[in-house]
Amino acid sequence: MSAVAWIAVGSLIAWVWLLLGQGFYWRTDQRLPRRSDPARWPSVAVVVPARDEAAMLPVSLPSLLVQDYPGDARIILVDDCSSDGTGQLARDLATRYGGLPLTVVTPGEPERGWTGKLWALRHGIAVARRDKPDFLLLTDADIAHEPDSLRDLVAAAGPGGPDGFDLVSQMARLRVESVWERLVVPAFVYFFGQLYPFRRVNSARSRTAAAAGGCVLLRTEAAERARIPESIRQAVIDDVSLAREVRRGGGRIWLGLAERVDSVRPYPRLADLWRMVARSAYAQLRHSPLLLAGTVPGLLLVYVAPPATLVAGLATGDAVAAWAGGAAWAVMTATYLPMLAYYRQSLWLGPLLPLTAVLYLLMTVDSAVQHYRGRGAAWKGRTYARPEAAPDR
Repeated sequence: MSAVAWIAVGSLIAWVWLLLGQGFYWRTDQRLPRRSDPARWPSVAVVVPARDEAAMLPVSLPSLLVQDYPGDARIILVDDCSSDGTGQLARDLATRYGGLPLTVVTPGEPERGWTGKLWALRHGIAVARRDKPDFLLLTDADIAHEPDSLRDLVAAAGPGGPDGFDLVSQMARLRVESVWERLVVPAFVYFFGQLYPFRRVNSARSRTAAAAGGCVLLRTEAAERARIPESIRQAVIDDVSLAREVRRGGGRIWLGLAERVDSVRPYPRLADLWRMVARSAYAQLRHSPLLLAGTVPGLLLVYVAPPATLVAGLATGDAVAAWAGGAAWAVMTATYLPMLAYYRQSLWLGPLLPLTAVLYLLMTVDSAVQHYRGRGAAWKGRTYARPEAAPDR
């Protein structure tokens, strides 16, 4: 066989393995478990870190204030040194909408060794613990919840012990309205699921751990066992690090796709999405040049080789290359269709996944370049030159 044919066959083998051997990551049926209502509804403290979120709060915060929750619940919004009046706007919204009681606190600038969001969470969790809540709901300032979201999350967590979950996380449905959002956002969630198959995350026998930082319900005693957030204070990918620490502490975790929790933050331009991905892409590779060197050819083999070898095979009359490349592209597309359906997007976007993968590859390389330039992960006016993920022990 020709070299092109060998590449095509290698890509096809990789896709068959991904289809059958990677935890059925392409399925989108991991949704919030349905349980009966508890006899006593546990108390919950909702902690919302917010930095310069005045544009998002009018949509997101009212959705928390009006939660239909039968137990005791309160909201702690941590105004992380905002310059746009985030804290005062939050107080005004609480006055206008009523509902759950709101406390706004300000922690000051992060101490050395802390990322900004985790520093804000540290302060918010410390305030929440004064009332000894049974659960903490960690949710971002750009996340909108349906009125029964908190009720469903707590019911899904169930009782403490082996029959319940210590962490329940939903990946909020991201906005898909602009052309770039339609091209990039479903693939973002698809790639995340490929790295952290939800079924494996949700298996008590698995070591795979992950969460979606926009919506994390965490049992307070599990947070204390795992020393959250102190144990992950330098993490850029804080949600995955949090889930790892909870699992290491003996906790059970669950992760799935949301049906009634949505991100309201727009990413209308490619530059907006680029910054979102590049901020943490190299941290995902543990800032390892060797992992980056392996990732680049790996992504090219898995995502670019199928259409490239199909075209090359058809152009040169190489039947093996054309057949294997076409089959690999077909399998790739088929695994992507459930995610497009979940996002209510045209299935004709499926064959464009190789193009999106190239964009993600470029974002990852750019993330590494920024890291070695000393810029590290930049977000909301802060730069973390040498961020560290929670260590694997």
